Amino acid sequence: MSQCLFSFTETRNQCYRSVFAGAGLRSTITDLKEGTIMHCWVPKARTEAKPNLLLIHGLGANALWQWGDFIRHVTPFFNAYVPDLVFFGGSHTTRPERGERFQAECVMRVMEAQGVRRVSLVGLSYGGFVGYSMAAMYGEGVVERVVVCGSGVCVEERDVKEGLFPVTDLDEAANILVPQTPNMLMELVGYTFFKPPPLWWLPSCLLLDFIEAMCRDYEQEKRELIKAIAKDRKLSDLPKISQPTLIIWGEHDQVFPLELGHRLKRLITLLL
Repeated sequence: MSQCLFSFTETRNQCYRSVFAGAGLRSTITDLKEGTIMHCWVPKARTEAKPNLLLIHGLGANALWQWGDFIRHVTPFFNAYVPDLVFFGGSHTTRPERGERFQAECVMRVMEAQGVRRVSLVGLSYGGFVGYSMAAMYGEGVVERVVVCGSGVCVEERDVKEGLFPVTDLDEAANILVPQTPNMLMELVGYTFFKPPPLWWLPSCLLLDFIEAMCRDYEQEKRELIKAIAKDRKLSDLPKISQPTLIIWGEHDQVFPLELGHRLKRLITLLL
């Protein structure tokens, strides 16, 4: 495999850091003790008149890449907080927990460390699992409103076996969602974009550069996160939330098919 003379991915990271800084955010590290470190972008100066908004990224790249094209539209109206979830970006732990409940606890402790008492949140894909857990765990007194974007919160373990997804088991899903080769990265892009960009013409070194920067670190831990999503999961066990909730979904979503969005809508409607 050829190697690039520079890192396109790190160059893009630097650009996104500049975007976040230009939007009024600064990088912070919070030591939660017991081996857990959390990185989060927070306001340089919080404005009390603005509501607080928590942006929770999904699987794949770090928070910079997933919110970088969006953040400047948010900060004029909200005090924005953008964490890296555990095992992404600058966040990691030595603890064994892999469920979204643990992720939710970590994010909430970062908010507490920042003096944030009430917050609305947007959860993208896997981030929606974490955001939903936060809403259920801490209630309306802390989490005011919820936006779920293409997040299969209502997935059940049997859905994988019964053919709801393009993959047949969680090991196959983990191989795609944590790609280790250019071909697997191209397959991931094919799943996550309705009209995927043509990556075939890119030099393999650029694809490998992205994999090295985003997918090599904590590879096994990320696979465990993915497997924990559906393990023993039943809709009947899903905790209930009462916050006003907006559901946003892609009609052709292959990672979490649209049926899961309708399922979540039915659940929330029944609780009103």
